[in-house]
Amino acid sequence: MPLIQPMIRPFLAAGLALCAAAASAQPLDGTLKKIKDTGTLTVATRGASIPFNYLDDNNKQAGFAWEISQRVVEQVKKDLKLARLEVRTLEVTPQTRIPLVANQTVDLECSSTTNNAERQNQVSFSTTFFVVGARLLVRKNSGIKHWSDLVGKNVVVSAGTTAERMLRQLNEKNKWGINIILAKDINENFLTVETGRAVAATQDDIILYSNIARARKPADWEVVGVPQQKEAYGCMLRKGDTAFKKVVDGVITGMMRSGEFSALYEKYFLKPIAVKGSVTIGFPMSSDMQELVRHPSDQPL
Repeated sequence: MPLIQPMIRPFLAAGLALCAAAASAQPLDGTLKKIKDTGTLTVATRGASIPFNYLDDNNKQAGFAWEISQRVVEQVKKDLKLARLEVRTLEVTPQTRIPLVANQTVDLECSSTTNNAERQNQVSFSTTFFVVGARLLVRKNSGIKHWSDLVGKNVVVSAGTTAERMLRQLNEKNKWGINIILAKDINENFLTVETGRAVAATQDDIILYSNIARARKPADWEVVGVPQQKEAYGCMLRKGDTAFKKVVDGVITGMMRSGEFSALYEKYFLKPIAVKGSVTIGFPMSSDMQELVRHPSDQPL
């Protein structure tokens, strides 16, 4: 037996090396193959999804989710061993973002997009990077404190969002007679309630707090109403693209484990950002977010 083992070891080592080489030589497919073949990666941008993906006062793309997408770009370039990777951008809206990812016009979309079961029929989602709940933005003197106070009133919501669907379901179920006004984005959403065309704006809570931070008189506004449901934001990518999803998930969970995620959170939610000169959202990390960092998940809520 002692004489045979030295002879076996070289063959065993060679066999393991061949297996490793075969594993590393797995052919690329999906988005990674597309990127390798074309040398380009198309990332979605948003004009006003503050503080996730937006144009700042210097007309430069910025945001918490935007920076996550840029970390993904860097990782893809490294993994594919590309000397150069061209990053193309395409601005999307709440109405166009899902179709453009589904038809592969856009490779990656990271902004304020909710991961839910219905959307998973068209696209895939990364590990969650934010947890929110839909609430109401109102003037402090409006008299509105609860969802039931909206009966017979004008309420604005951004079109193509989960908040729109939720508001319509509440309105129909409770027969509240709400007149729902649709806004194209969060800026128009706030402008509608600021000018008095609606008494309340509904949206994900963090978006509402960002609107207050940018208001001319932030002290005039408040966020009310118990969240109707918790929602998970994730990056969108091609449906069923497990290899590319693995890269995106690895970037997000890696940031969470290294502390980079918390530092990025502080940069965009607790420190001044270059919007309308300088605003601070002042939104400390919630217990849900802290739990997410401890236990990353890609499941919808």
